[in-house]
Amino acid sequence: MSALSHSVPPDTPATNPTNADRERQIFAAASELVVHYGYDKTTIDDIAREAGVSKGAIYLHFKSKDDLFEALLRRELTTYAERWLELIDADPNGGTIAGLYKNSLYALNSSKLMAAMFRQDTRVLGNFLRRRPNVFRGMRDEHQASHRYVFVKMMQDAGAVRSDLDPRVIAYILDLIAHGMAGLDDGLSSDRPPIDELIEGIAAIMDSALTPASGGNSETGKAIIRQIAAAGRQRFDKAAATDRERGAS
Repeated sequence: MSALSHSVPPDTPATNPTNADRERQIFAAASELVVHYGYDKTTIDDIAREAGVSKGAIYLHFKSKDDLFEALLRRELTTYAERWLELIDADPNGGTIAGLYKNSLYALNSSKLMAAMFRQDTRVLGNFLRRRPNVFRGMRDEHQASHRYVFVKMMQDAGAVRSDLDPRVIAYILDLIAHGMAGLDDGLSSDRPPIDELIEGIAAIMDSALTPASGGNSETGKAIIRQIAAAGRQRFDKAAATDRERGAS
């Protein structure tokens, strides 16, 4: 496989990256190649060439391609969550259900790999999806649906979402919207509106459909979002620690 761009000779004195810089180069190269060619067709040699480092340098950071990709996906998930919370905090209406999903879609749209992860795209993720365990174990957890239900119910109880609809129905519809947005790069037609206009349009429709007549309480909604996000991060970190222990045994 040829590199996507002309790479510098590996580990030249002119570049002389620090460990952290080299890891960022490796992650950036791996992300670009996997999105373009897919996980199964991307090799350590390809990543080394694209990153401008030696193959041996990659193995100083990661014991295998699986280990590298697992670390990359965890970094993408963490970056996405942090960006999402930043956007919510900066948005006066970030604590409404429309603001929550609007900002999550903006954060999701900033990374093609994150969008592929969200919809569990088999072309991009390939055989990695069939590994046990892996980073998607928590994302596929059968309890995730109940977590989303609890979140919507909390938002209803706080007055941030209208309460006359079944929270399970709302949670399912919101998931459908998010999955559809994650696949927008595929496009339903050649005349698709700009992505920002689509996100704003979806937010406006959601606001009309789900925000209480009073307008809801955005600050209370933000507090609930932070609480749910913190609990999700704890589950994610616990699953990651468990997976590392299994891999070491």
